[in-house]
Amino acid sequence: MTDRKADTAPLSFKEKAGYGLGDMASNFYLGFFGLYLLYYYTDVYGLAPAAVATMMLISKIIDAVTDPGMGLIADRTNSRFGKYRPYLLYMAIPYGILGVAIFYGPELSDAGKLAYAYVTYIGVMLVYTAINVPYSGLLAVISPVSEERTKATTYRFIFASGGTLLVAMFATPLVNLLGGGDDVVGFRMTIILFAILSMLMFWTTFATTKERIELPKHKTKPMEDMKELIKNISWVILAVVCIVLLVAYVTRVATVIYYVKYYQGHSSEAFIWIFDRVAVFSSIALLGQLVGAMSTPWFTKRYSKHMLVLWSSVVHAGFLFLSYLVPAENYWLAVFLHTCGLYTFGLTITLLFAMFTDCAEYGEWLTGSRASGLTVSASMFALKFGSAIGGALPGFILAAIGFVANTELTESAMNGIHWMTTLLPAVLFVAGGLLMLFYKLDKKLLDKIEIELLERRQKDGLNPQSN
Repeated sequence: MTDRKADTAPLSFKEKAGYGLGDMASNFYLGFFGLYLLYYYTDVYGLAPAAVATMMLISKIIDAVTDPGMGLIADRTNSRFGKYRPYLLYMAIPYGILGVAIFYGPELSDAGKLAYAYVTYIGVMLVYTAINVPYSGLLAVISPVSEERTKATTYRFIFASGGTLLVAMFATPLVNLLGGGDDVVGFRMTIILFAILSMLMFWTTFATTKERIELPKHKTKPMEDMKELIKNISWVILAVVCIVLLVAYVTRVATVIYYVKYYQGHSSEAFIWIFDRVAVFSSIALLGQLVGAMSTPWFTKRYSKHMLVLWSSVVHAGFLFLSYLVPAENYWLAVFLHTCGLYTFGLTITLLFAMFTDCAEYGEWLTGSRASGLTVSASMFALKFGSAIGGALPGFILAAIGFVANTELTESAMNGIHWMTTLLPAVLFVAGGLLMLFYKLDKKLLDKIEIELLERRQKDGLNPQSN
C-alpha cells in the first residue's frame, strides 16, 4: 500500500528548482529562436520573409504532430530511471548539437540555403520533442498533489522566463561582442554557449527529480488512449485556448525587433552599457513575465485557474491596445506597456501548464487509466501549433506589406509592422481568454478528484518510486 506521507510530502526546493532548470534549458533555444531566428534568416542569412515563414510553419507543424507519438512512447517506457526522466539524460547531447547546426549554414544558393534551413530546423524541433515531451510528462507524476504540481509549474516558468530573459538581455550583446562586427560569427558563437548550458541543465533536472506516481504498465492501445483524450472536453477547450494565446504571444515577441529597429528607428548600437535598445526592450518586459510567473501561487489560492487565464488574457489585450496608441518616439512608454502585458502572460502560461496536469488527473479519475505523457504531449502539440502559426504569421505579413530588409520602409510597411505588433495579438488574446468560459475543471471538482485518486491508488497498492 502507498505510504501516504511519503507520497504527498511537499516537494523540496532542490527538486522544484531542478525541475525548473529543464525549462530554462528549453527556453535558451525557444527564446533565442522566438526572438531572433526570423530576423537571423531574413537580415543575416539573406532569405526571403515569405520563404522563411513557410519553412517555419511547415517545420513546426511536422514537429507538433510528432508530440502525441512521443507521448505514447514515453507512457510505454519502463526503465530503472522511470518513464520520463531517461530522455533528459540521453537526448541532451543531440539537442545541443542540432541547435548549433542551425546557425552554421554554408554559403549556398538561395534554394540551397532554404533547404539547409528546413533540414536543420526540423531536426532540432524533433529532438526538442524527444526531450521536452517527457520533461513535461514528468510534471504529471512528480507529485499526486495538485498544489505541489502547481508549485513545480511555478518554478518551471520562473526558470523558463529567466532563460528567455537571459536570452533577451545577452543575445544581441553577445552577437556583437563575440562576432566582432560579423553577425554570422556572432550568432554561431552565441548559440554554442547556450547549447552547452542547455545540456548541463537537462542533466541537472534528471539528477534532482523523482517520479512519485508509479503507474501500472500500459495495456491499452494508442488509439484507445487518443479516443479517451478527445472525450476530455476540458482538455480540448484548453488546447484550443493554448493555440490562440500562443499565436498572439509569439506574434508579439517575434516582431519586437522589427518594431524597435524599423518603426521606432533605433540602431543596434549600445544603449545602456553593452545592451542595445532591442535587448533593453525585450529583457525588461521578460522580467515582468518572470514576476508574473512567480506571483501565480498567490493568485491560485484565491481564484480558479481558468478565470485567472480569462482575465489575465483580456488585461494583456488592453495593454496591447494602449501600445498601439503610443507614438514611435516614446520608447519608454512602449517598454512599460510591453512589460505589463508580459507580466500577465507569465501568470497565464504558468496556469495553463498546471491545468494540463489537472486534465491528466481528470482523465484518470474518469477512465481509471492515466496517460500523462499523451495528455501533456498532445497539449504540447497545441502549444507548438500555436507557436508555429505565431512564428510564421509575421513572415507572411512582412511579405504582404512589402518589407525589404535593411532598407528604408514605405509608410504602409511601417504601419503594417505597427499593427502586427500590437492590434493583431490584442484581438487574439481577447478571443483566447473568452474561450475559458467553457472550461469545467474548477477548484471544488479538482479537490474531489485528488482525494478520490489517492484513495484509489492506496487500494491498488501503487508505491512511490525511489529513483
